[in-house]
Amino acid sequence: MSVQYAVQADVFDIRQTNPQGSDCFLVDSNVWLWMTYSNAGHDEPNWRAALMAKYVTFVQDAVINNGKVYCCGLSLAELSHIIEKTEREIHEASTGTSIKAKEYRHNFTIQRTRIVVKVQNAWNQVFTVEEHKPLSITIDSSTTTAALNRLQTEKVDGYDLFILESMRSHGVEQVITDDGDFVTVPGIQVFTANRNALQAARAQGRLITR
Repeated sequence: MSVQYAVQADVFDIRQTNPQGSDCFLVDSNVWLWMTYSNAGHDEPNWRAALMAKYVTFVQDAVINNGKVYCCGLSLAELSHIIEKTEREIHEASTGTSIKAKEYRHNFTIQRTRIVVKVQNAWNQVFTVEEHKPLSITIDSSTTTAALNRLQTEKVDGYDLFILESMRSHGVEQVITDDGDFVTVPGIQVFTANRNALQAARAQGRLITR
């Protein structure tokens, strides 16, 4: 069953859009992953890798064209989780064994050291690309209340609730992401190559060209 997005954002197809010097982007965790982690998509089909390469090029072009490119500190948590999970899956495939996440984290010291290095390298690469420093966010009662209110109308996950709050507090309205959930958020511009999200945006009159 295809995902049925109720599109509220302005959506741009990165394959048909050039970043401009006036752009100010938050780059989502899924894009940072492909830019900074060599094993990203190790079990993905070739078309998926080719698609994600479009994001890498788009971010690089944004920097070349003097656009601003930001990350959110919460992306470190997402990158750490995905890198550890991916490395565990690769290790399981190479050894023919099934290992629980906590067993892998605590019992495989050499693997743990490798993962820490990979996460550190990924985050260091983020800092060579992004504009200044991660968009800050204080997760206090007012932020959690705003996130809960957002949850009622915007179909995003828990991490994204706070990433969106960090965008709002810093006045950043543009996001580069492969996550179609973001198209359900009003008041932002989503730059994506996600096929389902683009199809929904086109059908609902929210696909923008410039």
